Amino acid sequence: MQLISSNTNIDFVSKTRFFAIVSILAVVAAIFLIATRGFNLGIEFVGGTTIQIKLPEALASADEGTLRGAMAALGYGSAEIVRFGALEEQEFQIRIRESQENNKDLSVEILNGLAENLGVDALQAQKVESIGPRVGKELQRDGLAAVGWACLAILLYVWIRFDRRYAPGAVAALLHDVTITAGIFSLLQIEFNMQALAALLVVIGYSLNDTIVIYDRIRENVELRGKVQLADVVNQSINQTLSRTLLTSITTLIVVFALLFLGGPVIRNFSLALSIGVVIGTYSTIFVASALLISLERYFAERDAAAAG
Repeated sequence: MQLISSNTNIDFVSKTRFFAIVSILAVVAAIFLIATRGFNLGIEFVGGTTIQIKLPEALASADEGTLRGAMAALGYGSAEIVRFGALEEQEFQIRIRESQENNKDLSVEILNGLAENLGVDALQAQKVESIGPRVGKELQRDGLAAVGWACLAILLYVWIRFDRRYAPGAVAALLHDVTITAGIFSLLQIEFNMQALAALLVVIGYSLNDTIVIYDRIRENVELRGKVQLADVVNQSINQTLSRTLLTSITTLIVVFALLFLGGPVIRNFSLALSIGVVIGTYSTIFVASALLISLERYFAERDAAAAG
């Protein structure tokens, strides 16, 4: 199946300078936002407690607003309330940014307070999870390390499989995708939790897959045509793989959008980060990785010519 003929001749390379400026501005803006606004970190990274409850039949009409008001009366106005499953099941997840590290009876106190405010005899937790600040900082460090090691492993993989001149473009495209996606989370102050971090790692793998496909085609065409007209070779390679790139991205986005709009709030951050990353990853494969490959080839060619001269 082809969305676009492999014989198309769109001049992508001539537009790379404009998109390079766009990408640089976007990355700088993302870094600025991350440095100044920071992230709205989830309890996994700052510590907190999650309580999952199922309300009794007497509270069949209660909703997130009802629980939010009851939590505010207990002094937890910033508590996050998420509904699970169908409306009739009345299952909710309550998340607060206080851990049981210093108060082991915290969840019991909250359940008793909720029961009193909601006018029922008692409430029982189906599940309680608590993370202390120290563990949260460890998860932050481990998460950043996972992204760093993934990029380093990809650098070595591309270097070994292709050539040292291919590797920087692939890694730059990955860092470009991760930075802009993280910057959007910072701009909108969407909660950045373990799901969002996992999505960033998935985006790294997805973007690399797209880049490898185009790099493979560039290498095949370079063997046939040489590097004298590298810009034309890159253009030809992108056009030949364009149908595959778009088809892969569109089918992936269909699934991701289904998760985003129908999967509920539990996996919303994961699917949102994936949807942003897939779009940006497709863009960076065409306009970032390929452009850097051309620039590096020109640099090495000029350096080798100067050395020979």
